[in-house]
Amino acid sequence: MPLSGIRVADFTWVWAGPFCTLQLAHLGAEVIRVESAARPCVTRLLPPWAEGQPGLNRSGYFNQYNQGKYSIALDLKHPDALMVAKDLVRHCDIVCENFAAGVMERLGLGYEALRAIRPDIIMISMSGYGATGPEREYVSYGPAQVPLSGLSSLTGYRGYPPMHVGISYGDPTAGLHAAFAVLAALWHRQQTGEGQFIDLSQWETTIAVIPEAIIEYAWHGTQPERNGNRDPMMVPHGVFRCAGEQRWVAIAARDDVEWQRLAVTIGRPDLAEDPALATLAGRLSAVELIERAVEQWTSQRSPLEVTQALQAAGVAAFPCYDSRDLAEDEHLRAEGFFVELEHPEVGKKLHLGIPWKLCGSPCFVKRPAPLLGEHTDYVLREILNYDDRRIEGLRASGVLR
Repeated sequence: MPLSGIRVADFTWVWAGPFCTLQLAHLGAEVIRVESAARPCVTRLLPPWAEGQPGLNRSGYFNQYNQGKYSIALDLKHPDALMVAKDLVRHCDIVCENFAAGVMERLGLGYEALRAIRPDIIMISMSGYGATGPEREYVSYGPAQVPLSGLSSLTGYRGYPPMHVGISYGDPTAGLHAAFAVLAALWHRQQTGEGQFIDLSQWETTIAVIPEAIIEYAWHGTQPERNGNRDPMMVPHGVFRCAGEQRWVAIAARDDVEWQRLAVTIGRPDLAEDPALATLAGRLSAVELIERAVEQWTSQRSPLEVTQALQAAGVAAFPCYDSRDLAEDEHLRAEGFFVELEHPEVGKKLHLGIPWKLCGSPCFVKRPAPLLGEHTDYVLREILNYDDRRIEGLRASGVLR
């Protein structure tokens, strides 16, 4: 695997940080999560639960985003834990953390302290607002990044207030940016032998999702108007109700030719022949009339019927999938995107797997998410070379919990 032989000390928690280290685990790195029952990861405390029974090892949220990782139970608030953490870093190539700026320094695990232990260490800090600036110490969660980034100002319907999007974009966006930055730093180290510190701002990675809006202001001094699912270059463009309970289909006519095909397919040749609708400008001015005509047709049919009819006519359309549709999709299953992992506590469960294939260095999910502290003894014995007496002493003093 691409990162075979690379070891990661993973001090991250919640979503953004673990999503970064998940990518590294998928690429073959040995990722060791440092966590504690004294302060368990938030995602260990969130549903969905296996069989509806809560437990630190039963969260589908945690188990999805921590596939392939190891777990060592280490209470970083205990004064003797610092020594163990530094010993771990000495045997690692990468250190990842996503606390607020300054937290790792206060723990004695800042970059300068770790570089003294291992000069070529690569450390990434994924704080909410970066390591400098007046807001550096603010605590941040992904849902706050959506309005802070300006994304909420673009989300919603014409004439209505801003709306929060349905996902905490700040977390996975930061995680993917961070994984890429780590790979770049690894490449740099391979060329030069030098490690480095990566200062990532989750806020800034979220802003990077909406460059068009910022460019519009920078160039024209205007704020893009909220406009639902409509598009300035395509009419119709949106999600339309179908027959059945909460069943919908997405449709986009990309040009004049596709508009003609769509109008004929929905049984409205009069619209196809209307010269006022023959151009994009004309259709933009009559968008509500067009959307009503399209939904009158789609509402009498299933999403699959609509999709098949429009695709056959050369018009882009596809059902709006729910979770069940995705889990049962034949293409995704044939691709091997889903994996079934045998977890020691919750049994065999379906997981989202790796969304890429590398022909020269195949990637695969090596193991399910770890139980909390499942690999404590393995890490201490096999990696840090601690003997039984030392391990039992640490356990007795409350360091390993």
